[in-house]
Amino acid sequence: MTSVYLVDDHRIFLTGVQAELESDFDVVGSSHDVDRAVDEIRQTRPDVVLVDVHMPGGGGVTVVANVQETNPDVRFLALSVSDAPEDVIAMIRAGARGYVTKTISPDELAASIRRVADGDAVFSPSLAGFVLDAFSRSVPVAEDPELDSLTPREQEVLRQIARG
Repeated sequence: MTSVYLVDDHRIFLTGVQAELESDFDVVGSSHDVDRAVDEIRQTRPDVVLVDVHMPGGGGVTVVANVQETNPDVRFLALSVSDAPEDVIAMIRAGARGYVTKTISPDELAASIRRVADGDAVFSPSLAGFVLDAFSRSVPVAEDPELDSLTPREQEVLRQIARG
């Protein structure tokens, strides 16, 4: 069974998410405090950490960055009310494997956790587009004669398909 650790500064939300996930996952701990979360994640070594982005004490970026230093095998899925591009990009650059918003259904959240545990990247469809845009500008593109033969409109259609 996939082990999960939960980090969110809103205790009532944390309790609700834990109640939703307990039947499908081994919830090995939870915290509403960044420093405590980092220490407990290092000790429990969960498969996936579900982490909020904005919290006192540095938030999700701090949790991900600090744990990744010592436990690079732990995978992170950001769960936030924010869909701001800068928040998504900051979490991905810190090392999160995905980012979903708190409007997600319990079944979709469980599926996202499983996918992250399996090594996949997971994004809410509305967020995938600007993640692709942000990283497509920073990664050098190898020449591809087949791709280069497409018209600009055909290339745009492919980008839109990739964005969902």
